[in-house]
Amino acid sequence: MALGILYDSLFLEHDTGLHPENPARLTTTVELLKRRGLWERLRHLECRPASQAALEAVHDPRYLEDLQRHAEQHGGGWLTADTPFSARSWEVVRGAAGAAVGAVDAVLDGDVSSAFALVRPPGHHAGRAEGMGFCLVNHAAVAARHAVQARGLERVLLVDFDVHHGNGTQDIFYADGAVLYFSTHQYPAYPGTGAAREIGTGAGLGTTVNAPLPAGVGDAGHLRALERLLVPVAREYRPDLILVSAGYDAHWANTRYLSSIRMGVTVAGFGQWVALLRDLADELCGGRLAFSLEGGYDQEALAWSVDATFRVLLGEPVEDPLGGPHALREPQIDDLIEEYRRIHELE
Repeated sequence: MALGILYDSLFLEHDTGLHPENPARLTTTVELLKRRGLWERLRHLECRPASQAALEAVHDPRYLEDLQRHAEQHGGGWLTADTPFSARSWEVVRGAAGAAVGAVDAVLDGDVSSAFALVRPPGHHAGRAEGMGFCLVNHAAVAARHAVQARGLERVLLVDFDVHHGNGTQDIFYADGAVLYFSTHQYPAYPGTGAAREIGTGAGLGTTVNAPLPAGVGDAGHLRALERLLVPVAREYRPDLILVSAGYDAHWANTRYLSSIRMGVTVAGFGQWVALLRDLADELCGGRLAFSLEGGYDQEALAWSVDATFRVLLGEPVEDPLGGPHALREPQIDDLIEEYRRIHELE
């Protein structure tokens, strides 16, 4: 079956000025996909803006109203010291959330084998009533809630491999057992959340699974966390869909843009993760797998990582011209992973 992509030049209209999260993230990626002959091989799915009802299923209507008003009437501004928005940003984030929803629908309808929403800005730091960390609207959360409420799924697994913890996504689903949130992330780091003992509450008790990792962890450590923690958790949960918040800022090259980040992941490493997620989806939910872009601020590393994602989903070898980081000594994390397994009673 075809592999779907949802992309719209509208996503370039979120004007952030001289900021790591800028339109070149997408234009560089699209250029590489075209140059390497992938662009025309993908099925390009129509991007429709998310409905107000879909957005309000996740976000406080007053927050959305304020965001729209300040964008359209006042030309934008700053939600926080690191989160600018501009005159067309409301239109852009409605489109980004709609693209994430569209990726889920295309997979559930069987139109494509899997789908990737190539969107910006990222969303996983946006909570119910606030934006932060470059994020305005939480598009992955909107898509996950849509899968449950509009499409009738009982269990959605939302995997977040961005280098930062998705505090907004965690908060939105912390008491919601219909969405299991799993995150690997550098810890401690922005935004300071994502400790291993944050495991959910009420109906969502046990459906927040955090794998906080120390600086310096590379391909092997991340893959170990996925194999020893994500795989058994997913097999126990039995999701109807796997949705991925695909942030590529754990790539080692991002250290030049995010000074606090010190991870050693490579393009080839991301390919390994995607292969694991593909195989897990095939095993547990009929291959239903959808991605939505989060972080990744070195433009070349992001482009090659997205290329690797598509190559793996197409069953093709991954090319990694950037190689690995220089002089990185990856810390041992086996004891940490075993501790996390005990927290979630996986022994």
